[in-house]
Amino acid sequence: MSKQNIETSGLTLAKGTQLKGDDFFEVKVMDEITVAVVCDGVGSAAAGAEAAKRTSHFLINSLKNRPKSWSMEKSIKHFIQNINHVLYMESMNEYERQELVTTLALVVIEGDRLYGANVGDSRIYLLREGQLAQLSSDHAMEEEGMEHVLASAIGLEESVEPYYFENNLQAKDRILLCSDGLYNELSEDELREGMTMNASFLVKKASKKHDDNLPDDTTAVLLEIKELDPRLRYKQSDLTVQEHYKKGEEIDGYRLIKPLIQNERTWLCEKRGQQYVIKFAPYEVTDDPAMLDLFVKEVWMAKRLKAGFFPKVAVPKNRTHRYYIMTYVEGIPLKEYIAKKPLSVDLGIELGTFLLKMSQYLIKQDLVHGDIKPENIMVTDRKGKTAFKMVDFGSITEAYSDLSKAGTPSYLAPERFKQAPITEQTEVYAIGVTLYEALTGKFPYGEIEPFQNPSFDKNPKRPSKLNPKIPSWLESVIMRAIEVDPAKRYSHYSQMLYELSNPEKVQPHFQSSASFVERNPLTACRIVLGISILLNILQLIF
Repeated sequence: MSKQNIETSGLTLAKGTQLKGDDFFEVKVMDEITVAVVCDGVGSAAAGAEAAKRTSHFLINSLKNRPKSWSMEKSIKHFIQNINHVLYMESMNEYERQELVTTLALVVIEGDRLYGANVGDSRIYLLREGQLAQLSSDHAMEEEGMEHVLASAIGLEESVEPYYFENNLQAKDRILLCSDGLYNELSEDELREGMTMNASFLVKKASKKHDDNLPDDTTAVLLEIKELDPRLRYKQSDLTVQEHYKKGEEIDGYRLIKPLIQNERTWLCEKRGQQYVIKFAPYEVTDDPAMLDLFVKEVWMAKRLKAGFFPKVAVPKNRTHRYYIMTYVEGIPLKEYIAKKPLSVDLGIELGTFLLKMSQYLIKQDLVHGDIKPENIMVTDRKGKTAFKMVDFGSITEAYSDLSKAGTPSYLAPERFKQAPITEQTEVYAIGVTLYEALTGKFPYGEIEPFQNPSFDKNPKRPSKLNPKIPSWLESVIMRAIEVDPAKRYSHYSQMLYELSNPEKVQPHFQSSASFVERNPLTACRIVLGISILLNILQLIF
């Protein structure tokens, strides 16, 4: 569930006057899933706090990278058993007794489904329409007077059997994960009231009962489902996906005119005298859930991006096939446009401004395009003036998405080949390469083929050597954008846009290994002239 659909809060307070306790919590909202963990390190154990922290980190990272073929239940149980075994064996080897011990409360949200597990007495509650329910099950002794003694915990024994559950979610549901320090202080009515607020309210309410001198470490994490992920609607539809579509075929009233790309999944079509673009899902979605997820994500992204940088998108309510509709943008791809001649300097500046403003629009929604290149940009006419339009949605993804495969090799920043995440800086690099190519017809570091391991050792030719019309200030902007070293590249779109809009503010920029002559041509000329004069004088004397 995306960040736009779920709101999270969390707080932990140490007992008494201590600055740090044994509790630990973590929440990670990812593209496909949200994971929340609360661990209460057993205070009587020497390494309870360490166990809590390590358990949380391990489960978050493992679930983030879990095998796609595994069910969520298998993943959760397997990873809990793994970290339990590791902590138990380390305790035995290092302390010869159980010291790396912690309780665990874990929930995973995927689409409209809630998955959860607990070990020990940390709890998970669900608040729905005013009704509070405990979803977890305490692992504590049942004998009178022993209720606070744990019957099970992570690291307590060589193997562990977590309590596991699943539930459907609804919009406005609130989920609370907490340590026993919270529910031992607050009644169910107080928990219900506090869950309508946030985690901080709950923990501080418990603290106030003891004049901010809590008898136990106290932690709460609250997840509010603002709305169910809208992608579910697109994914669950029972729609036809044909292996081939033919010219003249009619799909839901849209007559196919001609394919626009080689794979014949994107067509120019016509309905009631109006032309559109129809994009069908790849045929592979019929038996590949990952491909279906990617197409559903593309449809969802395209539908929510309502700005002039992109064509308008619609998803017909009564469609029978899996596709979406875009307004038809008349024009030619920038790649084809610059094959005839490079862009003029003025159009190059407009292109850079367009790409940077589009990227700023996306980053405000925590998104990046991921595949900026001339093939995805249309050159069109707007009221007699040349303009640009971004026509590809398939690669748009969350910023800092380190698992994304988005991008075309020749436009990828060097750090992307080392599995670095997509950031503003990597997108700035792609914009810089696109400008370099649009103004010169060449790639700064040469064309990079798929699966190639490129080298960025050689400095690129300065653009003005390939196109003398490029002014020195614009050349400096481009050279800084395509810096191999991220520390020397623009960090944010706003920096590059400012310099693109204020030529007089641009400082000369040279690659780190540029020669003295490249950096100081006038000084070099003066030195050469001085040496020449000196040699002539010496020749006359001797």
